[in-house]
Order: sequence, then structure tokens, then C-alpha cells
Amino acid sequence: MKYLIAGLGNIGPEYVNTRHNIGFMVADRLAGMHEAGFAPARYGDMASFRLKGRMFFLLKPSTYMNRSGRPVLYWLNREKVPLENLLVVADDVALPLGLLRLRASGGAGGHNGLSDIIDTLGSDHFARLRFGIGSDYPTGYQSQYVLGKWTQEEMQVIEPRIGVAAEMAISFGLQGIERTMNLYNRRPG
Repeated sequence: MKYLIAGLGNIGPEYVNTRHNIGFMVADRLAGMHEAGFAPARYGDMASFRLKGRMFFLLKPSTYMNRSGRPVLYWLNREKVPLENLLVVADDVALPLGLLRLRASGGAGGHNGLSDIIDTLGSDHFARLRFGIGSDYPTGYQSQYVLGKWTQEEMQVIEPRIGVAAEMAISFGLQGIERTMNLYNRRPG
């Protein structure tokens, strides 16, 4: 069984440790937990590891957030990963800071990366793990907020939650979407 975990974010040093790059941060944590190094590949950086008879492919697209669909489609096809074994990890301003919400399908919820993946795949029937980044910004400043760096206080909240998100990705592969949602879809703490 093969799984593709796509952590969404933007490439480049100016986007490191920004709220919009939480998908990259979760993918990095997963790779570190399983001693899998990322390497440049087509449409992004890739890492992979085996666990309990399953193969996990980790993708950090290099096409910027708004064009995440093509890398996801390419790697699904190349590695012959069925759509039901895709998990996309993305930030969500509609969720409180640190809240993790796993869904089996659904709309983009205003997230441009998810929207491009849905459009490219022609389906919204894939799992997504939304990572709450909060919405502590004035009206009209959402873009600046999501592209802004984490504060020290926010990092104290999200650091342990990144580990939980990585555990959820593994649980998705080992136990399935329903069991993982039942175990993890709750408020932090």
C-alpha cells in the first residue's frame, strides 16, 4: 500500500517559518521522525519511508501554494497512489491556533492550494488535514497574516501540534481515515 502526504507551502527562504508553510513543517517533522531525507525532484522535494508494510511518499511542492495541483497529480500518477491514499496538509485561518481537523473530502474553504488541487484532480474526494493558524489579523490583512512569521508565543502552541499532525498522517496510513478522525479530531490540550 502506498500513501502520498502532500504538505503545502511556498518555496524560498522568505517563506520559512511562516503560517502558510505549516504543511511543509509537518512534512519535515514526518521525514525527521522516520529518518527520511528530502531531495529535489520533479515539481518539489520528495522523501519516502516504509512503515509496517506501507510506503509513505512525502511531497513539498515547489510550484508555490496556488499551483499545488500539478505536483500532487504528477506524484499520484508516478507512484500509482490511489486518490483515497492522498493526504494534503494545509493551514486554515478558520480554525483556532493549533486545532487539527482531518476530513475525508470537502471543498477548499477559501484555501487557494486546496482549490488548485481540487481543480487539477477533478475531485474533492481526498483527505485533508487542516492545521489551525488562527485569525488574529485586522480586516483586509489576511494575506499579510498567513505569509507572516510565527510569533514566539504561537510557536509554543504549534510546536507540539506539529508532532500530533505527523502522528495523524501516519495513523491515516496505518489505521485509515475514519479511525484517525475519531482519535484525533478534537481541540488541542
